[in-house]
Amino acid sequence: MDFPSSLPPSLFTTGPLGLSDVPDVSFMCSWRDALTLPESLPQGSENAAPHVAKGLLWEPDTPGPLPLLPPGPDPWDPGVTAQELLFRGGYQFRRQPRAVLDVTEQLSRFLWDHGDIAFAPLGKLMLENFKLEGARSRSKKKTVVSVKRLLQDLGGHQPWGCPWAYLSQRQRRFSILGGPILSTSVASLLGELLHEELALRWEQLLLDEAFTGGALAWVPGRTPRAGQLVYPAGGALDRLYFQKVILTPGGEPRALGGPGHIRLRGPVRQVVTRTVQGEALLAVRSDYHCALWKVSGQGQPAPLQVLQVGKGATGIGLSPHLPGELAICSRSGAICLWTPQDGLQQIYKDPETLVFRDPCPWRWADFTAHPRVLTVGDRTGVKMVDTQGPPGCGLLLFRGGAEASCQKGERVLLTQYLGDCGPECLHPTLHLICTQFSLYLLDERLPLVPLLKWDHGLPSAPLLARLLPPPRTGLPRPLLLAGQGGELQVLHIAGEGASAPRLAGPPQSLPSRSDSLSAFPLLEPKSQWRLRERLTAPAIGLAAAIPPAAATPVLSLFQLSAAGDVFHQRLRLQADPGPDSPAPTASWTPQASASCSQWLKALLEVPPAPPVWAAPTFSHRRLLGCFEPQKAEGKAPEGLRTAMAKGRVLQPRDLGLLPTEERAPAPEPGPEDELSERLEAAWEGRAAAWWERRRGSSLGPGKQPKRHKRRTQLSSTFSSLSGRLDLSDAASPPPSPERTLPEARPQPPVTPPSQESTQEPWARGVPSERQQTLRDYMAGLPLRGAAPGGASVPSSQTSSVRAAPSRQRAAVHSGSQPHGKKPRMGF
Repeated sequence: MDFPSSLPPSLFTTGPLGLSDVPDVSFMCSWRDALTLPESLPQGSENAAPHVAKGLLWEPDTPGPLPLLPPGPDPWDPGVTAQELLFRGGYQFRRQPRAVLDVTEQLSRFLWDHGDIAFAPLGKLMLENFKLEGARSRSKKKTVVSVKRLLQDLGGHQPWGCPWAYLSQRQRRFSILGGPILSTSVASLLGELLHEELALRWEQLLLDEAFTGGALAWVPGRTPRAGQLVYPAGGALDRLYFQKVILTPGGEPRALGGPGHIRLRGPVRQVVTRTVQGEALLAVRSDYHCALWKVSGQGQPAPLQVLQVGKGATGIGLSPHLPGELAICSRSGAICLWTPQDGLQQIYKDPETLVFRDPCPWRWADFTAHPRVLTVGDRTGVKMVDTQGPPGCGLLLFRGGAEASCQKGERVLLTQYLGDCGPECLHPTLHLICTQFSLYLLDERLPLVPLLKWDHGLPSAPLLARLLPPPRTGLPRPLLLAGQGGELQVLHIAGEGASAPRLAGPPQSLPSRSDSLSAFPLLEPKSQWRLRERLTAPAIGLAAAIPPAAATPVLSLFQLSAAGDVFHQRLRLQADPGPDSPAPTASWTPQASASCSQWLKALLEVPPAPPVWAAPTFSHRRLLGCFEPQKAEGKAPEGLRTAMAKGRVLQPRDLGLLPTEERAPAPEPGPEDELSERLEAAWEGRAAAWWERRRGSSLGPGKQPKRHKRRTQLSSTFSSLSGRLDLSDAASPPPSPERTLPEARPQPPVTPPSQESTQEPWARGVPSERQQTLRDYMAGLPLRGAAPGGASVPSSQTSSVRAAPSRQRAAVHSGSQPHGKKPRMGF
């Protein structure tokens, strides 16, 4: 290994790390006391960039990134917020403000929302029946409660204003008698677990280490302008998508077709890609699984290996030296190496942290300039481990302390090897280490002493970093740094050959996804809040590509949010802007505004995430438990659901009904029509004889008919007319103004039976006290008076004329509708 002449190689150790015969200089505070670096930072300012090359500025085309792909169909749940976990009140005796978790409020909400989880183990211990002895109970029956009935009541219980909770006396007795037991057992057993969960959620809000390294990767294609974006999406981020993208000569990315995807067993946390010896490899980390794919020239992934991590995986890394070599980190402190030839082998394990005690189980591993030496990192420091040496050998590369001038509470968040990017690379022994305050560049030949330190000033933790190739020969290499909240910075690192690495120009802040809110149209408050929440989702992926052979260097930047949305932005490198030249201002183009509007329209069509718990309206377990769901046939149920969802009145078109028209006349009734015979006999005054004949045939020879009643004839006649004629008229077209209902027509004066001079044929056999009632009813019938020709019609002919339309209407009714129940005899 060759060393630059300006760096003294006298302290280079040969052989396994930590077992060489070089002089022990561990008594020194740092390597700064033992050697002098060729280029040191100026004494004036800590953040002053030495040898700053002016004129490196990336100009964005738009004020913010634009959506590249439409939003997914699955709703996104942002999870809990700090306002939901923290205690809203404040302790007045505290001199300094402090975040206090509201355990009492969360415990009460947990008991309401997940009562089955909180009380189910206790209910199983109580079995079917249990006895609670109350001090003031007088009878034994009041202290025995049935668990089965109690669970049925609790199945439909509604907190916060239940309309019928007071009806269940069983719940009241149970709460009074079981209050002392439930308050001690449930609170003590569940309180500790809930407090632990709240503390974990609060730590995740401050720093979510699951997506360290990023879950978005750019896989190069056959041509320099073609490639694939590999990223997770879906409500649970359990689907790995492969989207083909082509970069136009202007650097604008375009998606080719729809993405292909692979369904995994868990959420995707990290995606790593690397091309070694012409082979494109892809590694994916989930919570408890790691997988490795080989990507062909056509972009088709072929699986190589799937590994299961029982304690949970925290990081993966691909070797830049050997194709297919994979490093895996576990929460237990173990580091494993997988190769296609030797399989899986454990190379390091230490459950304790490197420098000082820290409860975080996060571990990280990466490769170095030597193929058999790896770096192992935790929150306290980074160590180099020789895989071929004896167990325990190694040397600290970085530790949080006085050597690196670390601040109080400073912790390692990300380590990355920077010496694997093409011929125009930096020193092959450089490593990047990011903390919540600063970033450090270290040389593995000179451990513990940072060659470069820079306070990045990001408001959130930097968990994503990408070192890009130089946009043009002779220019420094861009280093992208992204925070968990979506903030972006680009730094330019220079230093080849014998010179030490340095910053070429001050860091530049790039627009984030929240800056794109002005490109979307103004919405109602609820939709506007939903859009803002989507744009401010945490960043979990970062990728970039620089198309070659461009007159002006162009940077295509891709960002992935926790909601599964992919945004892109195009930046152009400005060459040597004058000191007096105004800063360029980007603006939204009509194409960019149209793209944002189309993406917003698709977003609003995605249903919102369902609530965790909703109050039931009734006890469905008790009322509908014994019924099996029946499949509804036809279009009526679908139309009814559509009308209810839109909140409008149900219309005939929702049920698939056509406009009603005049129905075709039914066929004439046959000789065996019982209704026609009954009506004909009634109009001719032979209803009594017809009824006796029917009763005799139905009773049979061995039965005696019931006592004859005088009202039989009139009752049968009136029932036949009112039960059949009115129903048939209801199905006919609307009547004309002169054909009004009998109830709306003026009634003729009542004529006593003694004033009648003649008796009509229909009145034969009808008692005199019922004839006037029947006469009034017949006066309201439509066909009354003269014939159409104007000539008078005798009463017998009028009766036959009236009976004819009645038979037709009865025939239409009997032919178009099924027979209902027979009308009851009498009034």
